[in-house]
Amino acid sequence: MKRYGGFAIAAACVQLTCIVPLVAAGADSGIDDTAASAVAATGPLRVLESNPRYFTDGSGRAIYLAGSHHWSNFQDNGHRLASTSDPPPVFDYDGYLALLAKHRHNFFRLWRWEMPTWYDAKPPGIKFCQPHPWQRTGPGLAADGKPKFDLTKFDEAYFQRMRARVKQAGDRGIYVSIMLFEGWAIQMSQSQKTDAWRSHPFNGTNNTNGIDADPGGPGSRYFRLEADAMSRRVLALQEAYVRKVVDTVHDLDNVLYEIANEPGDFSLPWQNHFVRFIHDYEVGKAKQHPVGMTFLYRGGTNQMLIDSAADWISPNPGSAEEGYKTNPSSKYVGKVIVNDTDHLWGHQGGDSVWVWRSFTRGLNVLFMEELLPSPTWQDSARVAMGQTRDWSEKIDLAHMTPENALCQTGYVLAKKGHEYLAYQDGSQGEFWMNLAEAPGEFAAQWFNITTGALQAGPKVRGGEQRALFTTPFPGPAALHLKRIEEN
Repeated sequence: MKRYGGFAIAAACVQLTCIVPLVAAGADSGIDDTAASAVAATGPLRVLESNPRYFTDGSGRAIYLAGSHHWSNFQDNGHRLASTSDPPPVFDYDGYLALLAKHRHNFFRLWRWEMPTWYDAKPPGIKFCQPHPWQRTGPGLAADGKPKFDLTKFDEAYFQRMRARVKQAGDRGIYVSIMLFEGWAIQMSQSQKTDAWRSHPFNGTNNTNGIDADPGGPGSRYFRLEADAMSRRVLALQEAYVRKVVDTVHDLDNVLYEIANEPGDFSLPWQNHFVRFIHDYEVGKAKQHPVGMTFLYRGGTNQMLIDSAADWISPNPGSAEEGYKTNPSSKYVGKVIVNDTDHLWGHQGGDSVWVWRSFTRGLNVLFMEELLPSPTWQDSARVAMGQTRDWSEKIDLAHMTPENALCQTGYVLAKKGHEYLAYQDGSQGEFWMNLAEAPGEFAAQWFNITTGALQAGPKVRGGEQRALFTTPFPGPAALHLKRIEEN
């Protein structure tokens, strides 16, 4: 049986993902590998009143979310693999969690794929996916040659796997966003001919219940609120599935929900419906969890997310003023923002600079992980997410906000007059900080982002409008200032 991801046994290298063990980053990350997240995640999460850019577990501390996610971390599937086997390669979930824990990550998306088989363009080939939420009872065969789905009968093994994986992550201190629906493949049915709708359980040829969410395809009506009788039946079945998911994990502290991955702008009313549906359903539960909405591809705007009913959002690059790819906006928009490379580059971008810039602009981060073996460009982001998470626990993040104008580099978190964490990306080794509103003495620490080493600096006298700092080593750095009487 082939396994891939995490620390699985080597089998073969393919075009985009290698079926080989993942090893540590080439450079010392400054992270203690023996201190991998052993403390269970606490919660449930809720928006932090003192600093609503972040969630909290009710303790009053800010919980900065950072981590890597991968397409196969829930259902085994062949997406982005050369493999066209059925059943698909089995994902090494234990190895995946070990990778996250090693790099001190505490968050990922639990991916869902809705179709059992489809044509994938990159790399080309027929791909398969299992398990699915409903039993395949027949009578009759679906488009993939297997028994049709009965959309009124849940496959308990699917939900048992979901609960087990979310709980296992929580035991390692990792929060999980459960993706309820997946829309990208339906979009690709139109532009890249992935043929995803052909095998979808809600296609009339694939179920025993007389359900056809979008006669003639390509499946976009599945993500819409319509008034006709068939649409009402589809919505009722979708709601039953969502209730089943919530019933499966509602007692776990490390749960978040994501309505759908990248259905188009047409899905906005439908997604808002399900945000409210989950909140209303959880009112009767002992615990309530955050519900998120990620970028509406295609045709969506970040303003749609900002105006939505969601508790947290993941934007696309946006306008030049938003700049979530290269110069992330520090503007508070009324939502917790998770800056996710999946909606910025897909799986082809994001590095240490992007992570540190996002962190010092008040954002949480997610990285689309290909699980390539080290050394690779992906190591930079993996390590930086662990570094920023460590710093988030060291500083008083619950009371620190981005104050771009206080630092020449434009990247600094500050509790004015008390504590500062500034970042320079290696291109500006000498820079000033405005400490005019910061009287008294400050202890200074330099953090070498390349090596992970800490270095004490001389005490700093506050009160200067242009206090000059020179990085004492080559490359990127973070500078931490804290008023001495508060140490």
